[in-house]
Amino acid sequence: MTPALASARRIVVKIGSALLVDQARAAPRAAWLAGVAEDVAEMRARGTEVIVVSSGAIALARRTLKLTQAKLRLEEKQAAAAVGQIRLAQAWSEALQACGMTAAQLLLTLEDTEDRRRYLNARATLETLLRLGCIPVVNENDSVATAEIRYGDNDRLAARVAEMVQADQLVLLSDIDGLYTADPKRHPDATHIPVVAALTPEIEAMGGEPPPGYSSGGMRTKLVAARIATGAGCAMAIALGHADRPLHALASGARCTWFMPAPEGRTARKRWILNTLQPLGNLTVDAGAARALGRGGSLLPAGVRGLAGAFERGDAVEVFGPDGGPLARGLSAYASVDATRIIGHRSAEIEPILGWRGRDEIIHRDDLVLL
Repeated sequence: MTPALASARRIVVKIGSALLVDQARAAPRAAWLAGVAEDVAEMRARGTEVIVVSSGAIALARRTLKLTQAKLRLEEKQAAAAVGQIRLAQAWSEALQACGMTAAQLLLTLEDTEDRRRYLNARATLETLLRLGCIPVVNENDSVATAEIRYGDNDRLAARVAEMVQADQLVLLSDIDGLYTADPKRHPDATHIPVVAALTPEIEAMGGEPPPGYSSGGMRTKLVAARIATGAGCAMAIALGHADRPLHALASGARCTWFMPAPEGRTARKRWILNTLQPLGNLTVDAGAARALGRGGSLLPAGVRGLAGAFERGDAVEVFGPDGGPLARGLSAYASVDATRIIGHRSAEIEPILGWRGRDEIIHRDDLVLL
């Protein structure tokens, strides 16, 4: 059985430049964006949280800056991104506002998703925006990203965002309705593949070269995104995006390719916490906190009775029970100097003690593994 959009708790939708930008006018396709906004509003109405990963900044600025050549130098891309990102954010803000929603812009780089502390910051921002009812619109921060430390395509960025927020589904809206056994433009007899149960070498070999023009993706990057997303327990769809309401069409049964999540995907990150990271400190908790952890809860500062070691926010720490036995391992939301001041206190007291508002938990349950 393939996933249904209506069943998802949280969805990441990736939209490429070729869909969003009218290349003849170098302007946003306002009518198409309005349809996507209606789709997002429809999903929100049934309780689904939506994050959009949107390309288009560089394409929107090319004509304004007279950068019409096929290939741009890195500094030209950075300049175009700085100009175009304003237009892109405005286009999304207007489209979503017309449907009663608030857009929020978030620009990420490769380092933001690979460095633990920046990863935690980005995830906390996205979680807060969703909790406040906003629609986060994410793009790569091309104005500052360098050739050596950038994604270069938003397919992989979207997969990392889906992994970061533990999305149920990732939808890549494209100019093709899914994966084929070969490029259907070159091979008319190519066969459409509706479901990919596992990413085998044979499936990965079906990825071709990136297409010419403003798009930087292609099937190859989509298969890389599928490996990231499905490995994190997230189903992924490649669907045709040219329809006036592409997400509504997908929900109504439009042809696409679904990549099924790996059965062990949700535990992959916790295995990484448990087996890869070296604990730099430890926390000792009381009996009540130990019981809460056993029920799958987060570790609150009120339940911590002792702390040892020097660590920073995002570092791994070990959690010991009141009898001194190891209970869990997780990523601390606070550096040891701050955690020392708030342990034993209620979460409501964190801001008065530290002078700034941090997370309510010392270790969130998503960052905690029971031993």
